[in-house]
Amino acid sequence: MEMDADAFEALVIDELDKLPDDMVDGLDNVVFVVEDRAETGEELFGLYEGFALTDRGQYGMGELPDRIIVFRETHLAACADEAALRAEVHTTLVHEIAHFYGIDDEQLHELGWA
Repeated sequence: MEMDADAFEALVIDELDKLPDDMVDGLDNVVFVVEDRAETGEELFGLYEGFALTDRGQYGMGELPDRIIVFRETHLAACADEAALRAEVHTTLVHEIAHFYGIDDEQLHELGWA
């Protein structure tokens, strides 16, 4: 599947807007970023960079925002059409937001989001 960076970013924003309010309202000092691919060369769909709420302790004293990164090329390579792409982006957003809340990969797997 092919989609330019601007169209993909618009799709990610649209899927983010569709998430339940109680999932996104608690996000504090988090930015969402779209990048073409992971710098490590891994075929990741997304990545959470930051400190989960459960690990923050004394927080809010000028820290840079946490980042949730969605990787465009990995998504496009895995999806045959826009419906599949939207579903995968949705899953990626839920997965990475869960890391913000302190939910690890094992718990996500048990919940069906890994």
